[in-house]
Amino acid sequence: MAELTIAFVDLTGSVSVFETLGNDRAARAVTKLTQWIGSVGLAHSGKVVKMLGDGVLLSFTNNRLAVECMSQIQQEHAERVARWPNRLKLMMQIGMARGQVVQVDGDCFGDAVNVASRLSDLAGPEQILVTSTVIRKLGARNGVRSRSLGPMRIKGRVEPCEVFRIEWQSEMLSEFLTLPADLHALRKSAESVYGGIELGWLDMSHAFNLTDLPVKIGRVPEADFVINDPRVSRLHASIDMRSGNYLLEDTSSYGTWVRFTGTDNVIALRRQECLLHSDGEFALGAPFTDISTPTVGFKLVDGHMLLGHGPLRD
Repeated sequence: MAELTIAFVDLTGSVSVFETLGNDRAARAVTKLTQWIGSVGLAHSGKVVKMLGDGVLLSFTNNRLAVECMSQIQQEHAERVARWPNRLKLMMQIGMARGQVVQVDGDCFGDAVNVASRLSDLAGPEQILVTSTVIRKLGARNGVRSRSLGPMRIKGRVEPCEVFRIEWQSEMLSEFLTLPADLHALRKSAESVYGGIELGWLDMSHAFNLTDLPVKIGRVPEADFVINDPRVSRLHASIDMRSGNYLLEDTSSYGTWVRFTGTDNVIALRRQECLLHSDGEFALGAPFTDISTPTVGFKLVDGHMLLGHGPLRD
């Protein structure tokens, strides 16, 4: 076994690219991009474990070089896609974890591999989500900016995992950014509170204060907000505040689908959590491809989140 930093890089937006370019040209574009990701990994002393169609799995002995590599990938790709048409933009979502890894026949196995994969699923476009171990291994005064998103439940793990977002954008300056030396138990504070939450479904609406959270969404009268649709579970999902961020947790039988504004990528939740980091919508009990599925739009505005039936517009 070896202690390694594992990085999963997944491409989002490939559905639109394949529809626009056709299978052959789109496949070549995806392949060219994944090969470039691999080359940047090699330049940072990393190893390409395997290509995953529209993603890449990499391993690094040096944790600092791994974080620098993923940040460089996001920075250079952001500059590149800024000139691309919207329908051809392939964005990247990255998950990273460090731990003991078993290497067999060129492949990697272990908790770090599983957690990195889950974090890449939970990340939004252009995001890098990492475990607290990755942050701690950087040491103090390393120049890497990060923001704590609080403990999250990761599928396959009993205990919640503290997750950080790497702020790779050069213009990103915020009082929310934390240094590795400042790791501590996370608590809700007045400074991290965004405000109340309003839910709306059809002709019903209800406003909740922060003291009312978590808000349970479901089909039964015991739910805090009732959606009377047979595809919605008795207690389907909940929304809570964690470290100043709204977090959606699926507790249903049939799942919840989340989609953020500006991307075709859909995050499918099955007993998992998702950070609501920007505007978007989520579907309950059936994917967005079913036009009749109960859909809730969400938007962060002026210190509170507004939720309603369908996507919200400015």
